[in-house]
Amino acid sequence: MKTLDKNKVLVAMSGGVDSSVAITKLHEMGFETIGVTLKLWESIDPATNKKKNSNCNSTEAINGAKMVCDRLGVHHYTINEMESFKKHVVDDFMDQYLNGRTPNPCVKCNSHVKWGNLIEHANKFGAYYIATGHYARIDKDKSVIKKGRDNLKDQSYMLWHINKEFIDRTLLPLGDLEKDQVREYAAEKGLETSATPDSQDLCFVMDGDYRNFINEVMPEVMEKIENGNIEDEEGMVIGAHSGFTNYTIGQRRGLGISAPEPRYVKKINPISNTITVAKKESIYSDICTAKQVNWLLKEPSFPFKAYTKIRYNSAGAMALIQKVDDAYLIKFEEPQLAITPGQSVVFYDNDVLIGGGIIENNND
Repeated sequence: MKTLDKNKVLVAMSGGVDSSVAITKLHEMGFETIGVTLKLWESIDPATNKKKNSNCNSTEAINGAKMVCDRLGVHHYTINEMESFKKHVVDDFMDQYLNGRTPNPCVKCNSHVKWGNLIEHANKFGAYYIATGHYARIDKDKSVIKKGRDNLKDQSYMLWHINKEFIDRTLLPLGDLEKDQVREYAAEKGLETSATPDSQDLCFVMDGDYRNFINEVMPEVMEKIENGNIEDEEGMVIGAHSGFTNYTIGQRRGLGISAPEPRYVKKINPISNTITVAKKESIYSDICTAKQVNWLLKEPSFPFKAYTKIRYNSAGAMALIQKVDDAYLIKFEEPQLAITPGQSVVFYDNDVLIGGGIIENNND
């Protein structure tokens, strides 16, 4: 491996405003910056039988990243990571849905592709640091990840699964900024991506419809998923579903059932091919279990309390975490709405990210 230069940083560039500002700020700070766009996914358009790019590495996005690098006078490279992305992100995404769970592919992408693979590329370039446009902070003195200053954009929830050994080699230039400040800075600098809209959907799902995506990638599997029953909590059949992969815990719309009060998906059972629905108050729970836990600090002594979030945009609540055999039992001080197997449960000490895991069940 080359000797790593602490003045050299490899910056992941999606072609959006955040990564463009990240590399520009680092360049102004005196770092030798190298821009890289990771080509993650392409699929076949059934209408034309031609390849089509994903939202996160479209031709426009790659060109946007290149133009920003040209403006700065730095190198830009496009690196093919489609095989790794399929293995670690897309295959897991589909497997989770086929098992009645709701995955969080951005977490897997960050840990395996954007950090794991990016570190390897940095080594080849002789760069000590990697950088991204995530809204989170790193305390270099304590080697910890902290929440971003902008509470509305904080993305620390998505970073719990990265290797803690990579923290010291990571720079997050946007951590102390709010989104409006980022756009203002980009406009002031005349960056070509200053008005690029924020991405709203999974980058590899073009139209935002993951059902169509699974049908496109695994049609032979989806053909075997039949319609099934929608049941109430007593097991009474009250409707029919169009395939359990079309539903997620907490879903209310599109159930196609008639009830005096709104009903929400409470359970998905791929074995019996049934969906269980219930009133809203019944989908609250104060307990869940988690596995695949990753600690970004030294593993704590159990039991311990931590501020805990069950989804990216949840308010979170204090919880007691206990280790039980190969799993972790999380008991919330306040009931949480629609705790969803497959999603991430993430632990904080004030604004410091402690770690996280994958929700196994909500103990209902």
